Amino acid sequence: MKKKWSLILMAGLAALVLAACGQKQAETKTPHVLTVGLEGTYAPYSYRQNGKLTGFEVDLAKETAKRMGLKPKFVTTGWDSLIAGLNSNDYDVVFNNMAENPDRQKKFRFATPYVYSKSIVITKKDGTIKSAKDLKGKKVAEGTGTDNWNNAKKLGANPITSPAFQTSMDMIDQGRVAAAVNSREAFEYWKKSHPDTDLTYFEIPTSEVKASKIAPMMNKKNAKLQAKMDKAIQSERKDGTLKRLSMKYFGTNITDK
Repeated sequence: MKKKWSLILMAGLAALVLAACGQKQAETKTPHVLTVGLEGTYAPYSYRQNGKLTGFEVDLAKETAKRMGLKPKFVTTGWDSLIAGLNSNDYDVVFNNMAENPDRQKKFRFATPYVYSKSIVITKKDGTIKSAKDLKGKKVAEGTGTDNWNNAKKLGANPITSPAFQTSMDMIDQGRVAAAVNSREAFEYWKKSHPDTDLTYFEIPTSEVKASKIAPMMNKKNAKLQAKMDKAIQSERKDGTLKRLSMKYFGTNITDK
């Protein structure tokens, strides 16, 4: 009888060990690797330069993975399939200018925000659109399902699908839409390579559209992964890494509230 109980106890302990190992492995898709999903087409957040993936979120993801004791691996995909890829476990986390909103918070888990982004209206310099109220009923170029799309709808605009930032600028320039709701930092970066542009912008008051909290997004089940990522990002904020990366890519600090 004593031998029988010993075997049962050993079996139980083995099951607990296996369960613990399974939980440990489940923290990331691949052991010792943080697989990161992003578009890679939204400068200066993530983009390709001479064929190499670079940008603010690329550098941030690399540093965050390092502080978590993991090796970063990047998976690029279009916006339309980015969230679907997270659901199907194609990657562990999304670093893609992903704003927290109530709908996403119900379905996903967010780590500590690393950017507080204020919204702007990009339009032509002709003065037709002078305030956010002027967007009511107007066509605006936005990425489907993005926070910009949602904000444009809140302002009474009619969002038209645009697959990329450059496409949105072209649509405004060609008169296909009146404007675009987007981030100041994205436009300022784009403007550097388009100094003769006829486009301009004005900031939307935070009383109308709150500043977006941009954070890493992962599946609800990854509580342990989030805790480690929180710790890494908080240390990056404390030692000035977030500010340094922001200054490098945007020329200003967009990481503080």
